[in-house]
Amino acid sequence: AALPSLLAWLAVLLLGRARPADACSCSPIHPQQAFCNADVVIRAKAVSAKEVDSGNDIYGNPIKRIQYEIKQIKMFKGPDQDIEFIYTAPSTAVCGRLLDTGGKKEYLIAGKSEGNGKMHITLCDLVSTWDSLTPTQKKSLNQRYQMGCECKISRCLSIPCFVSSSDECLWTDWAMEKNNVDGRQAKHYACIKRSDGSCAWYRGMAPPKQEFLDIEDP
Repeated sequence: AALPSLLAWLAVLLLGRARPADACSCSPIHPQQAFCNADVVIRAKAVSAKEVDSGNDIYGNPIKRIQYEIKQIKMFKGPDQDIEFIYTAPSTAVCGRLLDTGGKKEYLIAGKSEGNGKMHITLCDLVSTWDSLTPTQKKSLNQRYQMGCECKISRCLSIPCFVSSSDECLWTDWAMEKNNVDGRQAKHYACIKRSDGSCAWYRGMAPPKQEFLDIEDP
């Protein structure tokens, strides 16, 4: 009688330990924040993928990762050398980011550097197909986002909301467009530091001058 009870207890214990890995949640983030937080931001294609071992966990079990071999098209932020491989967890349940391979689909990919031409991405990093980006977002990757990395973008959860400091921009897409993280401000605006040290939203195709004063508020 003791054996079935012991087996049942072990099953409950194992199921309980597995649950934290069953889901991955990410906080909404403006594309500029994703750019500023990343070590590496590139435009690239994934040409192949394979599962590889990446050391062992604390129990001695092998840690699996997906290794993507990529073709870098352009680097917007990162080291001097090209990125050759991108690593991620093997499934979305553990925050892995899956890419189409074959070299046909181009991506904008932001993530953490692992050195030696390698980077790591998760489900919470900025990974978008290049064709899905707006012209403003593409232009902002070259200079505009970087100009605002000292600014703070705060997500407005409900109207009204207010800035708490002069170096802050309110991201209102979440409140104004029914929890949309890909709204007007995400697509067409960057939060940029002005010459007086304050920060404000900027909209325009041309890169702004450091001392710009004409702001079009969302």
